[in-house]
Amino acid sequence: MKSALCAGLFVLLGVVAPGMGAELNLYIWSEYIDPDILRDFESQSGLHVNLSLYESSEEMLAKIQYAGGASQYDVVVVSNMMIPLMAQLELLQPLDSTQLPNLANLDSAFISPSYDPGNRYSAAYQWGTVGLMYNRGRLPQLDPSWGVLFEPTRQVGSFILIDEMRDQLGAALIYLGHSANSVDAEQVKAAGQLVLAAKKSRHARGFEAGVGGKNRVAAGTVDMAVVWNGDALRAIDEAAELDLAYVLPREGSMLWADVMAIPGKAPNVDGAHQFINFILDADVGARLSNYNQYATPNRAALPGIDATDRGNPVLYPPATVMRQLQYQQDVGEHARLYDEVWTAVKAR
Repeated sequence: MKSALCAGLFVLLGVVAPGMGAELNLYIWSEYIDPDILRDFESQSGLHVNLSLYESSEEMLAKIQYAGGASQYDVVVVSNMMIPLMAQLELLQPLDSTQLPNLANLDSAFISPSYDPGNRYSAAYQWGTVGLMYNRGRLPQLDPSWGVLFEPTRQVGSFILIDEMRDQLGAALIYLGHSANSVDAEQVKAAGQLVLAAKKSRHARGFEAGVGGKNRVAAGTVDMAVVWNGDALRAIDEAAELDLAYVLPREGSMLWADVMAIPGKAPNVDGAHQFINFILDADVGARLSNYNQYATPNRAALPGIDATDRGNPVLYPPATVMRQLQYQQDVGEHARLYDEVWTAVKAR
């Protein structure tokens, strides 16, 4: 189904093969941009958009670092926590702020953020949370806790774990009372053991990357999945006949931002800046969030956000909930520890 969707998008967007004209090569999470926005960018810029999709940060990094992606793509949309690592590995090039006047549209929380002081390498795209999407008709009394994954006596119904290392290990760390960004080896290993035990539960139905979990819940093949809030809201709207819901566990969860960056050897740097500035336009930013149903980091876009979405606490959590959320951060040299723990979980 996804391959058919991708093929349709390529035809719809008029994507051409390399060498057939001026192009913009975009590498992005699946189901994460309105095709109409890409069409409008093509009309305005005269650039054809080549759209390439990925499903996990690990897949993206491997492509950029080892498979030529740094010289293949012009813009990559990645998790904020990837920026320090990718910059350290010299996989990104600095942005030219003189070509990005719309950077001024961003909310102050996304101007010179901790993961990228001075917005040297990135500009915010969307932001959101990690939580549980479930079929309320099948699980009417679901306890809003990570314990429904990690405690055998509290597991109910079938569930999918998210195939995103920091999100899934972060949920386990938070459940254990630790920081989602812990660099304590014993804490991270304990979190890995929790995830492994959940994976082996008779209730578990494996891991799904990106939008896979929400698709499984919407299709009725599982009762619950760890997902990103915007994906959940889209599924809730699209499957109105089902009683689907999204909840943030009471122990807290992760807060993330996705950002736009330019790979180190991008073939069309000027086009990349045109695209980033286009997305940062107030009207385009509003259209992007109205389509994705993720929160906008674009302060100037807020008046154009659908009123129902703007008032939805799943998209824009109240201050009391925000205080329970943790931004994912780069863990530096301890990334190897996370990789080792995650590899062990997936292999067993």
